[in-house]
Amino acid sequence: MTYHPKSEFLRVMIERGFLADCTDYQALDDALTAGVVPAYIGYDATAASLHVGHLLNIMMLRWLQKTGHKPITLMGGGTTKVGDPSFRSDERPLLGPEQIDANIEGMQQVFARYLDYGNGDADAIMLNNAEWLDELNYLDFLRDIGRHFSVNRMLSFESVKSRLDREQSLSFLEFNYMILQAYDFLELNRRYGCLLQMGGSDQWGNIVNGIDLTRRVLDHEIYGLTSPLLTTSDGRKMGKSQGGAVWLNAEMLSPYEFWQFWRNTTDADVGRFLKLYTELPVDECDRLGALSGSDINDAKIILANEVTTLLHGADAAKAAEATAREVFEKGGVGDDLPTLDLTTADLGDGISIVQLIVKSGLAKSGKEAKRLIAENGAKLNDEPLTNAGLMIDAAALADPIKLSAGKKRHALVQLNG
Repeated sequence: MTYHPKSEFLRVMIERGFLADCTDYQALDDALTAGVVPAYIGYDATAASLHVGHLLNIMMLRWLQKTGHKPITLMGGGTTKVGDPSFRSDERPLLGPEQIDANIEGMQQVFARYLDYGNGDADAIMLNNAEWLDELNYLDFLRDIGRHFSVNRMLSFESVKSRLDREQSLSFLEFNYMILQAYDFLELNRRYGCLLQMGGSDQWGNIVNGIDLTRRVLDHEIYGLTSPLLTTSDGRKMGKSQGGAVWLNAEMLSPYEFWQFWRNTTDADVGRFLKLYTELPVDECDRLGALSGSDINDAKIILANEVTTLLHGADAAKAAEATAREVFEKGGVGDDLPTLDLTTADLGDGISIVQLIVKSGLAKSGKEAKRLIAENGAKLNDEPLTNAGLMIDAAALADPIKLSAGKKRHALVQLNG
């Protein structure tokens, strides 16, 4: 990156590694220097919680606000009814209005941890694109908006092209998604003076469409900025762990498990993740990322504590670290481990250890649990578990038991009523 920005926001984006591309560096930099710039990122409500894959863009909104500008979190109450086809091999399952509303409610909890919402110039606002998309008249929309889109150009976008090249079906419903997203940017500019859309680099085509549409319809200049699509140093997509998605809502993933995800960061990723996911100074991130041997583990604990504090609060981060020390250094149980509560009705005459491993989230299926046991990867109260046919009854649960999958994943099972 050779551009040297005047604005603090662009400087932070470049220094900390957030920036993949921008539609017009100079013009955006001038706008950021001249006054408060409202900027948005859209989030479709496809799940009840945001996950770690969203965290990079949430941090971009946080830095936008910290540098004096106005974040807009746009909830896709309308676009979720269509589904974003970008770089997918199949069509998303369609959700009903009740499920979409419930998902939005779950996602909103996270944003309040990172952004200050209110009525001030740089206070964040949360909007729902159903506000304008649900009211559209199809024929008017085709005539006023559809005429500005070239099908030839839309077919050339990588997200569409990759689907067609693999001869995978792309429904007309999905094909409309990019028009609706472009229309979102137009409406946000018209209603709220929004000048910037941000998103992952897979959204480049959709962002450019919105800029082009707004210029044609309103004759306004607006801008786009994308972040890199993150993979870990070993090539895995950021945000996936052995147990599945790393959710940001505490009821879907405990603060301890969230902390542990960051504690398990690969050595080569520590410095980069400190810059992206914490607010530590860049020099400190570089210093910590350059540590080696056992010292890098101290940097990983700092990373886990900083990221967990932002999302779940300082107390949750301290409790998670204390539990980790108890479990790993002293071989204890720990107060903050994910806990499976069983009732006597759940237990019946007894429950198999394989079922317990699945119910506690340490394996996705009975087959995976049995393989874990067969490969000596499972422990019961820190002792190797070798019998996949073991049954656990009420007597065995007089005290909580600790299950482990490998060295780093643990859960408590206890009888509760």
